[in-house]
Amino acid sequence: MANILVVDDELGIRDLLFEILNDEGHNVELAENAAEARAARQRARPDLVLLDIWMPDTDGVTLLKEWSTAGLLSMPVIMMSGHATIDTAVDATRIGAFAFLEKPITLQKLLKAVEQGLARENARRAAASVVPTTANNLPTVVTTMGENSLVPAAPQISPVDTGPQAMQSFDLDRPLRDARDGFEKAYFEFHLAMENGSMTRVAEKTGLERTHLYRKLKQLGVDLSRGRRGTV
Repeated sequence: MANILVVDDELGIRDLLFEILNDEGHNVELAENAAEARAARQRARPDLVLLDIWMPDTDGVTLLKEWSTAGLLSMPVIMMSGHATIDTAVDATRIGAFAFLEKPITLQKLLKAVEQGLARENARRAAASVVPTTANNLPTVVTTMGENSLVPAAPQISPVDTGPQAMQSFDLDRPLRDARDGFEKAYFEFHLAMENGSMTRVAEKTGLERTHLYRKLKQLGVDLSRGRRGTV
């Protein structure tokens, strides 16, 4: 789950983006102009911003430059416009924008840009949290290789959690229908976990229309709340 700020002066676009991103499990805050965006940036510290270029008071490129100059461009910003030129997109990227989406924005391009932006932000935060290791703070152990020999201790590697249902066995001594339902439930639970509860991406991955997917999951008794971001 991420905190996403959507800045656009068109109510219809704000509502549509809110609905899509909220359905993906994100916390979404809306702003209709630069003044509201500044306040939201200060108050909520978003993980990602979707920023329209053409706005009545202060345009998006000017606001982007303002944040960059003030050292506030600490999150990926995806610019949006239906009228911007190539030069405008290049300028925004040069200032520090992560990506540029041309309106009307397709669902696939929106979700891909958001996913990539959040992945970059998560990688940046992970890198910032790593304490550089030096020879002076490496753990040491005494070995029998020689008198008072010291070698760095091997780091402890934690096993990687591959998610629920990644390793599964099935009771085949059952009627075919029951065995098939058990497999399908495990199949969908696995993909929900891998896609962090995104029904849109699970539908694309499994090749099912979204309404059909909802009915199928309900029929199988799949707990949809387990796949949501923040509750996985």
